[in-house]
Amino acid sequence: MADKVIASNRKAHFNYTIFESFEAGIELKGTEVKSLRAGQASLQDSFARIENGEVFLYNMHIPPYEFGNRENQDSLRFRKLLLHKNQIRRLTGEVASKKLALIPLKLYFKNGLVKVELALAKGKKLYDKREAIKKRESDRELKRITRSKNKI
Repeated sequence: MADKVIASNRKAHFNYTIFESFEAGIELKGTEVKSLRAGQASLQDSFARIENGEVFLYNMHIPPYEFGNRENQDSLRFRKLLLHKNQIRRLTGEVASKKLALIPLKLYFKNGLVKVELALAKGKKLYDKREAIKKRESDRELKRITRSKNKI
């Protein structure tokens, strides 16, 4: 069964240098899964934090299910991520020692379960972002030139 991507954090690769990514489950309540099946979610400005040996995802927006009732949850509540203890211990060490952040890259269904691709990342400086923009523009220009030469 192919993974169906619900939401992706498109700005993450631009704003952060990604070192390593891994998969985590997510604890959802009420009608949140129905809302996700409708393809409604946003990972913009979301991040994960390790607290008391557990990992929580903050600022992920899942709008209330439109046909829901009192079971609808707060759309911006923090959600627990499901990882093994040894993974959490390793992440705690890396985040603390290397001053890294935990950033969600995408939210997807895998075998009927909702999964989050979480990344260890470090924020880029302004000059790094400018460099990425220059590289992207030069790549586009190269592709445009090679396309025009192939047509002739």
